[in-house]
Amino acid sequence: MIDNYIWVIDDDAIYTFTIKKLLQKGQLADKIDVFSNGQSAIDRLNKISLESKNYPDIILLDISMPVFDGWQFMDEFVKFVDKAAITVYMVSSSIDPRDKERALQYKEIKNYVIKPITLESLRELVEVKV
Repeated sequence: MIDNYIWVIDDDAIYTFTIKKLLQKGQLADKIDVFSNGQSAIDRLNKISLESKNYPDIILLDISMPVFDGWQFMDEFVKFVDKAAITVYMVSSSIDPRDKERALQYKEIKNYVIKPITLESLRELVEVKV
């Protein structure tokens, strides 16, 4: 198993269930946390920074979510002091080239991945991080 702590930030319960199963099946993460919106993930990041410094290694971030969408999450994430060790992948069903262009304007986003995501593509993302 690759030693990774992965966050999945997405409000689609079927997708989050599937992605967790794929990560477990491929032994790509030893810890996985799921957030249904960007606000709860930012809140957790802020809490971690005050406590343990046990940050995720990888964040798989959706665009379209309630409360805080992926863009709002990123607008807060870029202000985060300890972000250097965290790799963010925007994972979306949007094939709009403007979304990809916008995502890649954030230097903190390593890549834009179009759903559905496969075990092979997950393995590539995780191994690139390692």
